[in-house]
Amino acid sequence: MARFTLPRDIYHGKGSLAELKNLKGKKAIICVGGGSMKRFGFLDRAKAYLEEAGMEVALFEGIESDPSVETVMKGAAAMQEFGPDWIVAIGGGSPIDAAKAMWIKYEYPECTFEDMCKVFGIPELRRKAHFCAVSSTSGTATEVTAFSIITDYEKGTKYPIADFEITPDVAIVDPELAETMPKKLVAHTGMDAMTHAIEAYVSTANCDFTDPLAIHAIEMIQKDLIPSYNGDMAARDRMHNAQCLAGMAFSNALLGIVHSMAHKTGAVFADYGAHIIHGAANAMYLPKVIAFNAKDPVAKKRYGVIADYMHLGGKDDDEKVALLIADLRRMNDELNIPHCIKNYGADSYPTEQGFVPEEVFLERLSGIAERAIGDACTGSNPRQPSQEEMEKLLKCCYYDLDVDF
Repeated sequence: MARFTLPRDIYHGKGSLAELKNLKGKKAIICVGGGSMKRFGFLDRAKAYLEEAGMEVALFEGIESDPSVETVMKGAAAMQEFGPDWIVAIGGGSPIDAAKAMWIKYEYPECTFEDMCKVFGIPELRRKAHFCAVSSTSGTATEVTAFSIITDYEKGTKYPIADFEITPDVAIVDPELAETMPKKLVAHTGMDAMTHAIEAYVSTANCDFTDPLAIHAIEMIQKDLIPSYNGDMAARDRMHNAQCLAGMAFSNALLGIVHSMAHKTGAVFADYGAHIIHGAANAMYLPKVIAFNAKDPVAKKRYGVIADYMHLGGKDDDEKVALLIADLRRMNDELNIPHCIKNYGADSYPTEQGFVPEEVFLERLSGIAERAIGDACTGSNPRQPSQEEMEKLLKCCYYDLDVDF
């Protein structure tokens, strides 16, 4: 038996933020990030809509990119004090992910972060509050997923929390919010969405319910991401839907080792002054992982189907896989995303010498590989890597080498 879970209600299209005024409750806390939602007026509008619904509203502001365990605990403490029956998270993946983890701690104060990270081990939520997610970026799709990514900065590792209990009750997918994204964010979140759709389609947990969502998302992203990056707002609006479709697919079909590697490399070099931004990491690693997974005959055939839907040509599956890899690399070029860690600058743009020194990467390689294998996303990857294979794959991602194993 398999399970397919989505939010009970998904409101989409311009103006759908106003649906907040129809929520039923007494108290709502809004969880929000660093300022763009306030700057563009969306935070004030959300607060006003909730007040129109008759609710007392509190704010928890300043959730950082790559939210920390400490932020989660502070937010949960604020919820304990205020006692909301609605948690409304508005912004990109970071505030929504953080709010999901806060929700768990709010409902179960005795729950530790380690408890949260037990895959599909969270007790039943909604005893105290329901959850509404309002997405402002077109990539993570956390507004419709059963996942949250939280960073333990002491360990330099991102941990995925995975459980259908944290799937939001209500998702609002209003493209007006996404129109405010800066160009670099369009690129990174867009390739995150592409990775979600491709990994979901080849995942060992794929099914008839997830495949159409993944394929249609891939088609839309191929068509609309580059124009969206170049300022086409109609394409930007369509990308907001595409990333949500990809999220519906991967929340139920799960992901693979592109995400395992991105989770474990994102913050591990923070002591050298920067992070490898999640979407950019996915974009760099995806072509390498496709080459690795395509050694599995079932995965190869499914990559061939993706190439067909993308109209890339190719006389057989080997050629189709090669063309798919080439097209993803072309997209990275057009989005100004580097092809490997060695050329990944601290600002995320391509550079001759990136911020991660070679000797530091090699020194930490074994630990990164071990943690990536243990990541929650690895189990549904079509090909299970050994420690040696994961280390070789990570080296290919550092040096931009061909994957021939």
